[in-house]
Amino acid sequence: MDIKGIGRSLLAATMGVGLSGMLAGMALAQSAEPVTLKWALWDWDKVAYYKPLIDAYKAKHPNVTFEHVDLGSQDYTQMITTQLTGGSTDIDVVTVKDVPGYATLVKAGNIVDLTGYMREAKIETAPFGGLIEALTIDSKVYSLPFRSDFWILYYNKDIFDKAGVPYPTNDMTWKQFDATAEKLKSGFGANKVYGGLFHTWRSTVQLPGIQDGKHTLVDGTYDFLKPWYERALALQKSGAVPSYASLKTSNTHYSALFFNGTIGMMPMGTWFIGTQIAKVKSGESKSANWGIVKYPHPEGVAAGTTAAQVTGLAVNANSAHKQAALDFIRFASGPEGAKIVADTGTLPAIRTDDVTAKITSLPGFPQDAASKTALEPGKSYLEMAVNPNAAKIEVVLNRVHDAIMTDNVPVEQGLKDMTDGVKAIR
Repeated sequence: MDIKGIGRSLLAATMGVGLSGMLAGMALAQSAEPVTLKWALWDWDKVAYYKPLIDAYKAKHPNVTFEHVDLGSQDYTQMITTQLTGGSTDIDVVTVKDVPGYATLVKAGNIVDLTGYMREAKIETAPFGGLIEALTIDSKVYSLPFRSDFWILYYNKDIFDKAGVPYPTNDMTWKQFDATAEKLKSGFGANKVYGGLFHTWRSTVQLPGIQDGKHTLVDGTYDFLKPWYERALALQKSGAVPSYASLKTSNTHYSALFFNGTIGMMPMGTWFIGTQIAKVKSGESKSANWGIVKYPHPEGVAAGTTAAQVTGLAVNANSAHKQAALDFIRFASGPEGAKIVADTGTLPAIRTDDVTAKITSLPGFPQDAASKTALEPGKSYLEMAVNPNAAKIEVVLNRVHDAIMTDNVPVEQGLKDMTDGVKAIR
């Protein structure tokens, strides 16, 4: 998970970007002057921890108000990069969605160098379990991690019970997942039930290909993804999973399908736990009888092997409220923020011994043994390995993924297009 490999290619771009020395010496206490912080994020109405974090911070700093800038989850990285590269001062706090997004924002000079502030604020790095080091570029840090997620499998127990199919286990293989999805599918039209769901993100098809640790998604050759695209297309053709084209055309959010009780199994990140708990409580999710297990794995790969990502908070280099923004991201990413995030059923970046216990004991968390065990740590690989061209590689992979999943190009041709497109990146 080491980002230092981005190295010298970013150094020239970042030398003039960091906060000046005076920021490191700023008084840490907030003034009483009213200030409004604009926080760039995604899925404001679906993510459980945004409002609690804001409310807790405002309780300590009543002079601070917040405006959320929801840029949507699908194109968030592109949207935030476009706005900040244009010199926008309308954003103060920047949510960093993933490693490619982080590399892009640093390379473009969009976010502040936090290194001096971290020394002045005496922010301890050890509780982050190596994530700070993973986000270090040429001895500088530009984002404080506040969430670290990994992929698991959500399932609707009612659908399994109705079909008379045993629940998934924490040692489920992808072959077993596929066979189970076929058994669970039923009905037609408005009564259609799907055995599984592959959201439109390329990761839902590609991540099983990196679980053996032999490949990454920045390798430059993509033949290893052939069996994974073939199985996704086969499940789509059989009706075991919704069609990619229909999901993309309707812009359907993965949560909507799980909430309405028409999906038997859904590979998704741990970030969805808190949302599901909250929506069951509010009555918006009909999948009230649910559970989780570890991410399925290829045969020959250890159970519990999964893909992971880190989400951070940064400060816009052009923010007019840098001091207030710095104080907020310190709070949100620190021990107090971690407790608030964990209280919503979401895994924070700071992992204390009781974080998993806190999440599994939350009202609404499924209390079966398998669900509790699903959150125990296992071998993880970054969704996308660190590379200075990660964002450009993603553009190629996303474009070809769309073409393959809509049957516009055969799998073999698509994988060749991926390989050629990535090799052409300079």
